[in-house]
Amino acid sequence: MVQQHMRGGGAVAVTAAVVGAMASGCSAAADATPGPDPAQAVRTASEVLARAGTSKARTSMEMATGGTRVTIRGEGAYDFATGHGRLKVVLPRDPSGAEGHRPITELLAPGALYMKNRGAGVPADKWVRVDTAALSDGNLVTGGATDPAAAAELLRGARGVRHIGEEELAGVPVTHYRGVVDLGHAARAASPRLRGVLAAAAKGFARDSVPFDAYLDREGRLRKVRHQFGFANEGRTVAVASTTLLYEFGAPVSVVLPPERDIYTGKVGM
Repeated sequence: MVQQHMRGGGAVAVTAAVVGAMASGCSAAADATPGPDPAQAVRTASEVLARAGTSKARTSMEMATGGTRVTIRGEGAYDFATGHGRLKVVLPRDPSGAEGHRPITELLAPGALYMKNRGAGVPADKWVRVDTAALSDGNLVTGGATDPAAAAELLRGARGVRHIGEEELAGVPVTHYRGVVDLGHAARAASPRLRGVLAAAAKGFARDSVPFDAYLDREGRLRKVRHQFGFANEGRTVAVASTTLLYEFGAPVSVVLPPERDIYTGKVGM
C-alpha cells in the first residue's frame, strides 16, 4: 500500500530561555539570571525539532578505509513529527578517479530504510528495504547518512555537556555545545519510534560513548550535530564522523513509500 506523508507551512516558534543580560535598566537580579542548562538544552533538542515540524537537511559521513579517507554526502528534507524523510546520497569516486555509484535515493521511515540504486543486481525500478532495528548500528552508519531524527535523539543520552561559545552558522546565531553520548542511556530515553533503533546501536558499536558537537539556534532548534562513532567492521574498528545540518524549517516534505511489489527481495551485491 502506498503511503503519502506531506507537511509544510511555517515552523512553530519555540522560545528558548533568555541568555545573558536583559535590556538596559534591568535590575541586578535580572542581570544575574542564568542561561539554559547545557545538558538540558541538548537533551531536549529532539523534542524541539518535533514541534518545529520539518526542515531541509544535508548530511556527510567521513570514514577511513584502506588508508583512504572517503566522504559520503546526502541532501534532502525531513519531517520530525512523522519520522519520514527523503535523501539523495552521493558516494565518492573510486581511487582511480572514475565516477562512483549512481546517487542513491533513500526514504526514511519509522523502523525502515528504503534505497533505490543500492547495490549490484538490483533492478533499476526496484527498492531495497532494510529493517533498521535489525542493523547492528541502527542505521546510524549503514545507509551512508544518519537519520536526522536518530541523530537528534542520540543527544538524549548526552553527558558532560559543555558550553563552548556563541557562533554563526550560515548566517544564523547558534550556541555550540560539546559532550559525549551514552548510547545505552540514549536508547532508554528515546521516543518509542526510535527506541529499537538506538538499542541496536548501543549493542553494535565498538564504544559506548560517542563524542559530539551540537549547535542550537535561539529557538532551541538543532542546526548542526556531529557525532564521532567507532564502528566495528570485519573485526576492526572504523572511525566514522557523521554530520547533519538542518535548515529552512517549515519546508514542505513529501515522502511516498514504495508498494510491496516494488521491493526487491533477492541478493544485493556491493
